Amino acid sequence: MWTVERPVNDVNTIRSYSPGTPERSGLEEELAHLQAAPLEIPCVIGGREVRTAEVVDIVRPDDRATVLARAHLAGEADLREAVADALRAHDRWSRTDPYHRIAVFEKAAALLAGPRRTRNIAAIMLNQSKNPYEAEIDLAELVDFWTFNAYYARQIYDLQPFQYPGETNRFDWRPLEGFVLAIPPFNFYSIGGNLPTAPAIVGNVSLWKPSRAVVLANYEIYRVLIEAGLPAGVVNFVPFPSARAGALIDHPDLAGIHFTGSYRTLVELWKRVGAQLEQYRNFPRIVGETGGKDFVFVHPSADVRSTVVQLVRGAFEYQGQKCSACSRAYIPESLWPAVSRALADELPHLPLGPVDQLSNYLGAVIDEAAFSTIDGYLTYARDHPTEYEIVVGGETDRSRGWFVRPTVIRSRTPRGKLMEEEIFGPVLTVYVYPDDQYAATLDLCDTTSPYALTGAIFASDREALRLAEERLRWSAGNFYLNDKPTGAVVGRQPFGGARRSGTNDKAGSIVNLLRWVSPRNVKENLVPPTDWRRPFLG
Repeated sequence: MWTVERPVNDVNTIRSYSPGTPERSGLEEELAHLQAAPLEIPCVIGGREVRTAEVVDIVRPDDRATVLARAHLAGEADLREAVADALRAHDRWSRTDPYHRIAVFEKAAALLAGPRRTRNIAAIMLNQSKNPYEAEIDLAELVDFWTFNAYYARQIYDLQPFQYPGETNRFDWRPLEGFVLAIPPFNFYSIGGNLPTAPAIVGNVSLWKPSRAVVLANYEIYRVLIEAGLPAGVVNFVPFPSARAGALIDHPDLAGIHFTGSYRTLVELWKRVGAQLEQYRNFPRIVGETGGKDFVFVHPSADVRSTVVQLVRGAFEYQGQKCSACSRAYIPESLWPAVSRALADELPHLPLGPVDQLSNYLGAVIDEAAFSTIDGYLTYARDHPTEYEIVVGGETDRSRGWFVRPTVIRSRTPRGKLMEEEIFGPVLTVYVYPDDQYAATLDLCDTTSPYALTGAIFASDREALRLAEERLRWSAGNFYLNDKPTGAVVGRQPFGGARRSGTNDKAGSIVNLLRWVSPRNVKENLVPPTDWRRPFLG
C-alpha cells in the first residue's frame, strides 16, 4: 500500500533575501518584470479561458498608479456554466484513485517551493504589499498546506471500521456530493490557495472566488496548479462581485462553503443557506474563519524587552492585517512606563513605504476601503480624548498608496469601541491594569470581545501562566505562552477560533479535511444465512 511520509515544514527553510545574495537579485528582476506590463487574467471555467465584458484593474496598494493586472469578472451566466463544468468534473475526479489526486498537490508544492517560488514571492509582495519575509512565510505556508493535506488525506483513507468474523467492513471515503464554494480573504496568499484545494485533495470540486484586491497573486497559484496537472473543471477560477454569490448559494448542488473573511459576511451566507435548506440535495457544510480582536496579556513578571519586541511583531507586521494580529493589550501599571517608552522609541523608526524598495519593513494597507475604516478609528480616538490617548503614531498618507503609521492608543476604559471592535490595521489599543488585579483582569479580557481567535500571555511566573491558560480557555483557539499571537505553522499550530471567530475547523490539520468527506460504510457478509429462522424458535 502506498504511503505519504510526514512532511517537513517549508517555513523552516525560507530565504533571507539578504543584500548580495543571488535570491535577492532574482527577486529584484522578477519584481521589475511583473510591473513591466499589466497581466490579463481571465476566468478559467472547465479548463477554458473566459474573457468577459467586465474588467477591473488590480493595482499595487503601496503605489496605486501601478496597474499589475486586468482581471475579467464572471457574470451570472458564467457562474452557472462553472457549476455545470464542476459537476461534470466531479464524476471523474471523485472516482480518481487517491494516490493520483494527492500526487497533483505534491507536485504543485514542489513547483511552488522550487522553480516557481521567486515569481510568486514577487506577486505576493506587489499585490498584497508584503515585505520579502512576510511573502516568504506566506508562500511557505501554502507549500505546507499542500504537503500536509496530502499526509492527512492518506491518514483519513487509513481510518477504517472494526472487523468481525464472517464479515468485512470498510469506509468508502467519498467527497461531498456537489460543489464547494471557496471564498478566501485578501490578506493571505496561502489561504487563497488552501480554501479551494483542501476540499479538492479529497475528491471534491470547487469554485474559487479570489478576493478582488489580490486576483493577481491568487491567479499565480492557479497557474502552478494547472502546471502540476490539476484536471480541467476540478477547480474553476471565477473572480466575481460578491453581489452575484446568490447564483451559487442558491444552487441545489451546493455542497459546502469554505470561507475566510468577516463575521458579518459569514452570518449572511449562513442565513441564506439556512433559509432554503429544503432545496439542497444535501445539507451544505459551512467552514468559516472570521477574524478576531486578538490580545496580548502581560503579567508583572514579564520581561519588558521581549514583550516590546513581540508587541511590535505581533501587532504591526504586515500592517496589522492578519486575522491573528494583536489588536488589544493588557499591561500592568508597573511595566507600562517602560513599555510605552520603548514603543514610542521603536515604532517611528519602522521603515514604511513601497515594498519593492527592500529597505522597507512595512507596506500599505490593502485598499481605499481598509484605509478609510482604519482612519475612522483613529479619528474616533482623537475625538474622544477623555477615553483614548494616542501614545505613538496615528499618521496616515494616501497620496501615493494607502499608508498608515503603526499606532498605539491607550484606553482609559477596559471596554469601548477600540477595545472591542476588529480594526484590521496597524492599531494596538492598550488597557493598563493595577498589578494586584491580574486575575480579575483576565476575566475582563475573556468577556470584552465577542471574538476568540488568538491570544498570548507573557510572564516568567509559572503560576501566572497556568492561571491565564485556565481563565482564558475559551478566549482563543490558538493560545501562546511567551510568544506573539501570530505566525501559526501548519501541522504545529493548526489555526482557527470559536465564538465569532468561526467554526474552528483548524486549517492545517486533519480536522479540516474531515469536513470535506462523507464516508459510506460497506459491509460484506462472507457467509450469508440460508434459513430465516432464529434459534429461539427451536
